[in-house]
Amino acid sequence: MPHHIAITRRVRPGCEAEFQQAVREFFKASFAHDGVLGATMIVPAPGSDSREFGILRTFTNEQERDAFYASPLFQSWEEQCRPLTEGGWTYRPLDGLEAWFRSPGALPPRWKMAAVTWLGVYPISLTIGLFLAPHLRTLPLPVNLLIVSGIIVTCLTWVVMPRITRWFRFWLNPEPERRAGRFQHR
Repeated sequence: MPHHIAITRRVRPGCEAEFQQAVREFFKASFAHDGVLGATMIVPAPGSDSREFGILRTFTNEQERDAFYASPLFQSWEEQCRPLTEGGWTYRPLDGLEAWFRSPGALPPRWKMAAVTWLGVYPISLTIGLFLAPHLRTLPLPVNLLIVSGIIVTCLTWVVMPRITRWFRFWLNPEPERRAGRFQHR
């Protein structure tokens, strides 16, 4: 299961262009590391006073993520960007809806995320109703719903949503919106 993370760095005033170029070069080098599936840089909006840059990274799994951040390649990157940034970096895993709808552009509108999620829930619910309902009816309602919701969430997280968001990517993030966005993608 791919593992998505978000990193935020604050860049020193006047170092923004140099930092962006360094990140682009580091992205190229980082794809040689096994387990790196993707990287996206999020730059501050034009005209904004913000110097916060974001990096979204995708790894094949948590072990590959840990190996990457312990690697000499990453340690070298840290040394290179230290003079360009203020303080350390913040890190957080992306899971749930934000990971399912991770894209090189802004998140799709909520109604599109809800529609695609509904398209994922419906066939799972239908399958549970057809095949498990006779067995689940014998259980008390709270236990029945606990099992059904557990099956739905598990199927959505590991099977359905990774596929359905890929299948509907053209609709969730149409090409013109992605180009007009403030994201630079590799």
